[in-house]
Amino acid sequence: MKIFVCIKQVPGISEVKIDPKTNTLIREGIPSIINPMDKNGIELALKIKEEREAEVIAISMGPSQAEKALREALAMGADRAFLLTDRAFAGADTLATSHALALSIKKILNDSKKDEKYIIICGTQAIDGDTAQVGPELAEELQIPQITYVQKFELKDDDSIIAERVFRTEEIVVIETKLPVLISVLKQINTPKYPTMSGIIDAYEQKEVTKLDAKALNADKAFIGLTGSQTEVWKIFIPERKGEHIKLTGTIEEMSRELCQKLKEDKIF
Repeated sequence: MKIFVCIKQVPGISEVKIDPKTNTLIREGIPSIINPMDKNGIELALKIKEEREAEVIAISMGPSQAEKALREALAMGADRAFLLTDRAFAGADTLATSHALALSIKKILNDSKKDEKYIIICGTQAIDGDTAQVGPELAEELQIPQITYVQKFELKDDDSIIAERVFRTEEIVVIETKLPVLISVLKQINTPKYPTMSGIIDAYEQKEVTKLDAKALNADKAFIGLTGSQTEVWKIFIPERKGEHIKLTGTIEEMSRELCQKLKEDKIF
Protein backbone atom coordinates (compact mmCIF):
# COMPACT_ATOMS: atom_id res chain seq x y z
CA MET A 1 0.00 0.00 0.00
CA LYS A 2 1.14 3.52 -0.78
CA ILE A 3 0.35 6.61 1.27
CA PHE A 4 0.81 9.87 -0.61
CA VAL A 5 1.14 13.04 1.45
CA CYS A 6 0.80 16.32 -0.42
CA ILE A 7 2.73 19.12 1.25
CA LYS A 8 3.29 22.79 0.53
CA GLN A 9 6.08 25.14 1.51
CA VAL A 10 4.61 28.35 2.93
CA PRO A 11 5.93 31.58 4.54
CA GLY A 12 6.81 30.91 8.16
CA ILE A 13 5.34 34.11 9.59
CA SER A 14 1.94 35.10 10.93
CA GLU A 15 1.80 38.47 9.16
CA VAL A 16 2.61 38.46 5.46
CA LYS A 17 3.69 41.47 3.39
CA ILE A 18 2.33 42.23 -0.05
CA ASP A 19 4.04 43.89 -3.00
CA PRO A 20 1.64 46.74 -3.93
CA LYS A 21 2.79 46.71 -7.56
CA THR A 22 2.41 43.01 -8.32
CA ASN A 23 -0.20 42.09 -5.66
CA THR A 24 1.87 39.04 -4.72
CA LEU A 25 3.31 37.89 -1.41
CA ILE A 26 6.80 39.12 -0.64
CA ARG A 27 8.80 35.97 0.06
CA GLU A 28 12.34 37.33 -0.05
CA GLY A 29 14.04 37.21 3.32
CA ILE A 30 11.11 35.31 4.85
CA PRO A 31 11.72 31.82 6.29
CA SER A 32 9.68 29.01 4.76
CA ILE A 33 8.12 26.05 6.55
CA ILE A 34 5.96 23.04 5.80
CA ASN A 35 2.32 24.07 5.95
CA PRO A 36 1.30 23.14 9.55
CA MET A 37 -1.69 20.92 8.66
CA ASP A 38 0.45 19.09 6.10
CA LYS A 39 2.69 18.05 8.99
CA ASN A 40 -0.37 16.49 10.62
CA GLY A 41 -0.86 14.62 7.37
CA ILE A 42 2.71 13.31 7.46
CA GLU A 43 2.28 12.21 11.08
CA LEU A 44 -0.91 10.31 10.22
CA ALA A 45 0.81 8.60 7.28
CA LEU A 46 3.66 7.49 9.56
CA LYS A 47 1.20 6.13 12.12
CA ILE A 48 -0.55 4.07 9.43
CA LYS A 49 2.86 2.81 8.29
CA GLU A 50 3.59 1.59 11.83
CA GLU A 51 0.38 -0.46 11.79
CA ARG A 52 0.40 -1.68 8.18
CA GLU A 53 2.99 -2.45 5.53
CA ALA A 54 3.04 0.79 3.57
CA GLU A 55 5.30 3.22 1.76
CA VAL A 56 4.98 6.91 2.60
CA ILE A 57 5.57 9.23 -0.36
CA ALA A 58 5.73 13.03 0.06
CA ILE A 59 4.88 15.20 -2.95
CA SER A 60 5.15 18.95 -3.40
CA MET A 61 4.97 21.41 -6.27
CA GLY A 62 7.07 24.54 -6.24
CA PRO A 63 10.46 26.11 -6.99
CA SER A 64 13.72 24.32 -6.26
CA GLN A 65 13.87 25.65 -2.68
CA ALA A 66 10.76 23.58 -1.87
CA GLU A 67 13.16 20.63 -1.72
CA LYS A 68 13.93 21.73 1.84
CA ALA A 69 10.35 21.01 2.89
CA LEU A 70 10.53 17.57 1.31
CA ARG A 71 13.82 16.87 3.08
CA GLU A 72 12.07 17.64 6.35
CA ALA A 73 9.30 15.20 5.43
CA LEU A 74 11.95 12.56 4.75
CA ALA A 75 13.55 13.36 8.11
CA MET A 76 10.21 12.82 9.81
CA GLY A 77 10.05 9.33 8.28
CA ALA A 78 8.71 9.52 4.72
CA ASP A 79 10.27 6.89 2.44
CA ARG A 80 10.39 8.84 -0.83
CA ALA A 81 9.85 12.41 -1.98
CA PHE A 82 8.94 14.00 -5.31
CA LEU A 83 9.21 17.67 -6.24
CA LEU A 84 7.22 18.95 -9.22
CA THR A 85 9.31 21.85 -10.39
CA ASP A 86 9.21 23.54 -13.77
CA ARG A 87 8.60 27.07 -15.03
CA ALA A 88 5.59 25.58 -16.81
CA PHE A 89 3.96 24.99 -13.39
CA ALA A 90 4.38 28.63 -12.30
CA GLY A 91 1.28 30.72 -11.63
CA ALA A 92 -0.94 27.68 -11.08
CA ASP A 93 -4.22 28.12 -9.25
CA THR A 94 -5.71 25.29 -7.20
CA LEU A 95 -7.18 23.53 -10.24
CA ALA A 96 -3.92 23.54 -12.22
CA THR A 97 -2.04 22.49 -9.08
CA SER A 98 -4.33 19.54 -8.43
CA HIS A 99 -4.03 18.47 -12.07
CA ALA A 100 -0.22 18.37 -11.86
CA LEU A 101 -0.35 16.49 -8.55
CA ALA A 102 -2.77 13.97 -10.06
CA LEU A 103 -0.41 13.36 -12.99
CA SER A 104 2.48 12.70 -10.59
CA ILE A 105 0.48 10.24 -8.49
CA LYS A 106 -0.68 8.40 -11.61
CA LYS A 107 2.93 8.16 -12.81
CA ILE A 108 4.19 6.81 -9.49
CA LEU A 109 1.39 4.24 -9.36
CA ASN A 110 1.99 3.17 -12.97
CA ASP A 111 5.70 2.71 -12.25
CA SER A 112 4.98 0.40 -9.30
CA LYS A 113 2.78 -2.60 -8.58
CA LYS A 114 -0.40 -2.81 -10.61
CA ASP A 115 -3.66 -2.19 -8.74
CA GLU A 116 -1.80 -1.30 -5.52
CA LYS A 117 -4.08 0.23 -2.90
CA TYR A 118 -3.37 3.78 -1.83
CA ILE A 119 -4.40 6.67 0.39
CA ILE A 120 -3.81 10.36 -0.29
CA ILE A 121 -3.50 12.68 2.71
CA CYS A 122 -3.58 16.47 2.50
CA GLY A 123 -3.71 19.19 5.10
CA THR A 124 -7.18 20.73 5.00
CA GLN A 125 -5.83 24.11 3.90
CA ALA A 126 -2.62 26.09 3.56
CA ILE A 127 -1.97 29.14 5.73
CA ASP A 128 -1.02 31.30 2.74
CA GLY A 129 -3.84 30.60 0.27
CA ASP A 130 -6.41 29.29 2.80
CA THR A 131 -8.66 27.90 0.02
CA ALA A 132 -9.04 24.24 1.12
CA GLN A 133 -9.58 23.39 -2.56
CA VAL A 134 -6.55 21.37 -3.68
CA GLY A 135 -7.52 18.21 -1.78
CA PRO A 136 -11.08 17.96 -3.14
CA GLU A 137 -9.97 18.90 -6.66
CA LEU A 138 -7.23 16.28 -6.57
CA ALA A 139 -9.77 13.61 -5.59
CA GLU A 140 -11.98 14.67 -8.50
CA GLU A 141 -9.00 14.50 -10.88
CA LEU A 142 -8.33 10.93 -9.76
CA GLN A 143 -12.04 10.06 -9.50
CA ILE A 144 -11.72 8.61 -6.01
CA PRO A 145 -13.77 9.19 -2.83
CA GLN A 146 -12.84 12.12 -0.62
CA ILE A 147 -13.42 12.96 3.04
CA THR A 148 -12.50 16.46 4.12
CA TYR A 149 -12.05 18.13 7.54
CA VAL A 150 -11.05 14.83 9.16
CA GLN A 151 -10.27 14.89 12.87
CA LYS A 152 -10.14 11.13 13.52
CA PHE A 153 -9.13 8.28 11.21
CA GLU A 154 -9.11 4.48 11.37
CA LEU A 155 -7.92 2.02 8.71
CA LYS A 156 -9.59 -1.37 9.12
CA ASP A 157 -8.24 -4.80 8.18
CA ASP A 158 -10.54 -5.06 5.15
CA ASP A 159 -8.96 -1.91 3.68
CA SER A 160 -11.96 0.23 4.50
CA ILE A 161 -11.60 3.43 6.49
CA ILE A 162 -13.75 5.16 9.07
CA ALA A 163 -13.28 8.89 9.47
CA GLU A 164 -14.82 11.49 11.74
CA ARG A 165 -15.46 14.64 9.74
CA VAL A 166 -16.20 18.01 11.32
CA PHE A 167 -19.50 19.26 9.94
CA ARG A 168 -20.57 22.76 10.93
CA THR A 169 -19.43 24.06 14.32
CA GLU A 170 -20.58 21.38 16.74
CA GLU A 171 -21.52 18.45 14.50
CA ILE A 172 -19.47 15.38 13.58
CA VAL A 173 -20.22 13.07 10.66
CA VAL A 174 -18.81 9.52 10.65
CA ILE A 175 -18.07 8.28 7.12
CA GLU A 176 -16.91 4.85 5.95
CA THR A 177 -15.49 4.06 2.53
CA LYS A 178 -13.08 1.72 0.72
CA LEU A 179 -9.62 2.46 -0.62
CA PRO A 180 -8.44 4.31 -2.62
CA VAL A 181 -9.46 7.51 -0.85
CA LEU A 182 -8.29 11.06 -0.30
CA ILE A 183 -8.63 12.67 3.11
CA SER A 184 -7.79 16.19 4.24
CA VAL A 185 -6.93 16.45 7.91
CA LEU A 186 -7.34 19.04 10.63
CA LYS A 187 -4.64 19.91 13.16
CA GLN A 188 -6.52 18.21 16.02
CA ILE A 189 -6.04 14.78 14.45
CA ASN A 190 -2.58 14.41 16.05
CA THR A 191 0.59 16.13 17.22
CA PRO A 192 3.47 15.88 14.73
CA LYS A 193 6.76 14.61 16.16
CA TYR A 194 10.07 16.36 15.62
CA PRO A 195 12.56 14.59 13.33
CA THR A 196 15.28 12.62 15.11
CA MET A 197 18.96 13.30 14.50
CA SER A 198 19.32 10.00 12.65
CA GLY A 199 16.25 10.88 10.59
CA ILE A 200 17.78 14.21 9.56
CA ILE A 201 21.05 12.53 8.59
CA ASP A 202 19.22 9.90 6.52
CA ALA A 203 17.14 12.60 4.81
CA TYR A 204 20.26 14.30 3.47
CA GLU A 205 22.69 11.39 3.07
CA GLN A 206 20.61 8.30 2.30
CA LYS A 207 17.40 9.53 0.66
CA GLU A 208 16.75 11.43 -2.54
CA VAL A 209 14.23 14.01 -3.69
CA THR A 210 13.16 13.09 -7.22
CA LYS A 211 12.42 16.10 -9.41
CA LEU A 212 9.72 15.87 -12.06
CA ASP A 213 9.10 18.47 -14.75
CA ALA A 214 6.17 18.87 -17.14
CA LYS A 215 7.81 16.60 -19.71
CA ALA A 216 8.32 13.79 -17.17
CA LEU A 217 4.61 13.93 -16.36
CA ASN A 218 3.64 14.13 -20.05
CA ALA A 219 1.60 17.18 -19.04
CA ASP A 220 -0.51 19.13 -21.50
CA LYS A 221 0.52 22.75 -20.95
CA ALA A 222 -3.07 23.83 -21.54
CA PHE A 223 -3.95 22.38 -18.12
CA ILE A 224 -0.99 23.40 -15.96
CA GLY A 225 0.55 26.63 -14.70
CA LEU A 226 -0.93 30.00 -15.51
CA THR A 227 -2.41 28.79 -18.81
CA GLY A 228 -4.33 26.00 -17.11
CA SER A 229 -5.62 28.19 -14.28
CA GLN A 230 -9.29 29.07 -14.31
CA THR A 231 -9.07 31.76 -11.63
CA GLU A 232 -7.10 35.00 -11.51
CA VAL A 233 -6.07 37.06 -8.48
CA TRP A 234 -6.96 40.69 -9.17
CA LYS A 235 -5.73 42.13 -5.93
CA ILE A 236 -4.36 41.09 -2.55
CA PHE A 237 -4.47 43.57 0.28
CA ILE A 238 -4.56 43.90 4.04
CA PRO A 239 -7.95 45.37 5.08
CA GLU A 240 -7.78 48.73 6.79
CA ARG A 241 -8.89 48.76 10.39
CA LYS A 242 -12.05 50.78 10.82
CA GLY A 243 -13.37 52.17 14.08
CA GLU A 244 -11.94 52.01 17.55
CA HIS A 245 -12.02 49.45 20.32
CA ILE A 246 -14.85 49.87 22.79
CA LYS A 247 -14.35 49.17 26.46
CA LEU A 248 -17.56 48.28 28.26
CA THR A 249 -18.07 48.86 31.98
CA GLY A 250 -20.87 48.26 34.43
CA THR A 251 -22.99 45.23 35.24
CA ILE A 252 -23.45 42.38 32.77
CA GLU A 253 -26.93 43.69 31.93
CA GLU A 254 -25.64 47.24 31.35
CA MET A 255 -22.74 46.05 29.18
CA SER A 256 -25.07 43.79 27.18
CA ARG A 257 -27.48 46.65 26.48
CA GLU A 258 -24.65 48.97 25.46
CA LEU A 259 -23.10 46.33 23.19
CA CYS A 260 -26.43 45.64 21.49
CA GLN A 261 -26.96 49.35 20.95
CA LYS A 262 -23.50 49.73 19.38
CA LEU A 263 -24.15 46.78 17.08
CA LYS A 264 -27.44 48.32 15.95
CA GLU A 265 -25.75 51.63 15.29
CA ASP A 266 -23.17 49.86 13.15
CA LYS A 267 -26.00 47.99 11.39
CA ILE A 268 -24.61 44.60 12.35
CA PHE A 269 -28.17 43.45 13.00
